[in-house]
Amino acid sequence: MSHRDDLFPRSSGVILHPTSLPGPHGIGDLGRSAHRFVDWLVAAGQSLWQVLPLGPTSYGDSPYQTLSALAGNPLLIDLDGLVEEGWLTESDLAERPSFPADRVDFGSVIPWKFDLLDRAWERFRDTARPADRSAFTAFRDQQQKWLREFTVFMALKDEQDGRPWPEWPLGLRSRDPEALAEAAGRLSDRIAAHAFRQWVFDRQWQRLRQYANVHGVRLMGDLPIFVAHDSCDVWARPKLFHLDTHGRPTAVAGVPPDYFSATGQLWGNPLYDWRAMAREDYAWWVRRIRCCLRQTDLIRIDHFRGFESYWEVPAGAATAVDGQWVRGPGLGFFEALRRQLGSLPIVAEDLGVITREVEELRDAFDMPGMKVLQFAWGEPRNPFQPHNHVQNCVVYSGTHDNDPTNGWWGLECDDETKNRVRDYVGHGVSEANWTLIRMGMQSVGHTFVMPMQDVLGLGREGRMNRPGAESGNWDWRMPEWALDPGHPTRERLAHLTWLGRRQPDQRRSLYDDQADGGGVDAAN
Repeated sequence: MSHRDDLFPRSSGVILHPTSLPGPHGIGDLGRSAHRFVDWLVAAGQSLWQVLPLGPTSYGDSPYQTLSALAGNPLLIDLDGLVEEGWLTESDLAERPSFPADRVDFGSVIPWKFDLLDRAWERFRDTARPADRSAFTAFRDQQQKWLREFTVFMALKDEQDGRPWPEWPLGLRSRDPEALAEAAGRLSDRIAAHAFRQWVFDRQWQRLRQYANVHGVRLMGDLPIFVAHDSCDVWARPKLFHLDTHGRPTAVAGVPPDYFSATGQLWGNPLYDWRAMAREDYAWWVRRIRCCLRQTDLIRIDHFRGFESYWEVPAGAATAVDGQWVRGPGLGFFEALRRQLGSLPIVAEDLGVITREVEELRDAFDMPGMKVLQFAWGEPRNPFQPHNHVQNCVVYSGTHDNDPTNGWWGLECDDETKNRVRDYVGHGVSEANWTLIRMGMQSVGHTFVMPMQDVLGLGREGRMNRPGAESGNWDWRMPEWALDPGHPTRERLAHLTWLGRRQPDQRRSLYDDQADGGGVDAAN
């Protein structure tokens, strides 16, 4: 079937990054709250949990600018789980600073949590049970193709006080074999400590994924098309990127002026040398997607259009205005992926300046695109309006880059836009979030996804990211009460999911008897 029912049955779910989960340790993690969230999703009739990229973040804390495209973020490790393993103690956690409950204070969380992870490593190193030691060794052996490079990179970064790799001594910067061998001996314990963090992350994540899958919830990951310059990926494979002899980008990625910014977005990522990648049959990308599919069931590829053409900005430019479109790898890239990986469980983020060629590339591999309801309110031919949706698409009320729907409605929508929405739904709009959620549930699109902030009815205070802003992003956290089984939001969402028939095997709803009378929430 063209819409691939096996990968994309009619369903719905929620975007929530694990850092946004509630909990006592300053940042959401993979422990109790993550499992409670899965329970909440099931009770609310949801069968999909979408997350942002899971890699280790760096300066700016963005999950889209990570130190590795393959590694996991150790900030997500559940510390209570380490106490249960015997690698931390309750007294270790008792030294916890006073963290805000509604935001992640990365400046306080990072040093505190990394210190505890180092303590856990030391206890593991000195006292681990044979079975755990064997499991750790097996993980290092199985993942050595990427793990060795990453752990050496991180140990060197620690030694260099966090400086970007182009500022390291020449031998380390250029990966001179003798310099690396000497460093590997000198830093063997730090290399092992970083491997330990990755093992623990993987172990906890796999338990969470299994728990979700057993309960009928699939996970959708998020894969940025580009990688950060200061990353293991670029340091270890400089010939796959457009760099000068000092390791600096000769051109960088971005997007032209758009909905979010009049001067475009200057991302600053180095650009791939696609010809060099093609000569290796895209081996780096194959490994990257395999690693992502080890973590999630589906993948949303961010900025999909860059595979057809990408916006190239001269290095050193102040804005993205003076860039140019350059042809990407196109059909050959995805043919290589399909040949080596088989079926591609990929959602194409096809927002922004989309051409016929981008649509043809997406459709050639039967990938669903995205329809964002907040962007739908131009004239009736707007492809994001529900009557223009196709079955093979993923519908969103909004994304992590937008204001939550209530903030969009109250602060961004002019009267003309509001009148168009009212005219479309045929009545007044008292709760914009539920209006768009209902609309998405009833779309013909096979998948509907909403930010948790929309489910909770939050405004701008719940925004996750403001594209172009240098600070104040990625730190939103969900309140503890949101997972309260007695809160009416859960049942309201479950009803709309039933109404849209987005969970075919769902148990008979308590609202079935009310169906003829319109059920609850009839006004929205």
